[in-house]
Amino acid sequence: MNVSIDLARPVRRRLGRLIVAPALLVTLLAALGPTLAPHPAEQAIGIPFGDPGDGAPLGTDRLGRDVLSQLLYGGWGLLLVAAVIAVLVTGLSGVLGAVAALRPRIGAWIELGTDFLLLVPAVLGILLVLTSWPDAGVPGLIVVALLFGVPYCARIFTAAAAGVAATGYVESAQAAGESLAHLVFREVIPNLRAVWTTQLGLRFVAGVYLVSTASFLQLPTTLGVSNWAVMVRENASGMLLNPWAVLAPSLAIAIVAVSVNLAVSAFGQGERE
Repeated sequence: MNVSIDLARPVRRRLGRLIVAPALLVTLLAALGPTLAPHPAEQAIGIPFGDPGDGAPLGTDRLGRDVLSQLLYGGWGLLLVAAVIAVLVTGLSGVLGAVAALRPRIGAWIELGTDFLLLVPAVLGILLVLTSWPDAGVPGLIVVALLFGVPYCARIFTAAAAGVAATGYVESAQAAGESLAHLVFREVIPNLRAVWTTQLGLRFVAGVYLVSTASFLQLPTTLGVSNWAVMVRENASGMLLNPWAVLAPSLAIAIVAVSVNLAVSAFGQGERE
């Protein structure tokens, strides 16, 4: 049994790398997009919703702009903000979870605060924050992500950290009078690597959905006019004339989200075994 488990883990890790490859390819194209785009993002090159042709492999959008160029320009901001959200939410959640496991009294207050935030629907929170803060931009999106991502994520870290906090070496460090910061950053967090990796992937996917939702709802952002979600919203009226104006950005978002999600699931299952 142990041999089969040992053999299964490398296989699952290789499978996870293969699954995440499409997301890495889309991210790389998004990062290099402005240098690869055949036309400036805002340059009109033909009639609105024109068919794919030599000058526009994916046709044109509602303003006659090259869909491919819009696609290459529109991904980097969205993915970068999603990555920042993933790091911040996971980092803060990890610290709160470790503190809650080490100090049950503080953990009770943390749990009370997270219970309150979990009662508020995320979409309602997005609308409240970004409409009441017109100049919010990216900072507003990050605030929303922290408010509605940390409560759930912190609970996961608390459950995982509770087992680590009960181990002998942590109890020895506590008996030696080590500070809370030492216990959190030197004893507990380094032993939650699998949870960190899994949550980073999941928070990244949630960040992509959050940024896409805010852009699609026309809420205040500073991600540029060629954002993939904006492309979907603005070109929906011409779906029957040039489907690629909507399908291309939709597929880009879906590939990143689904690929990362499957890779995280494969990695998490391998770690549990």
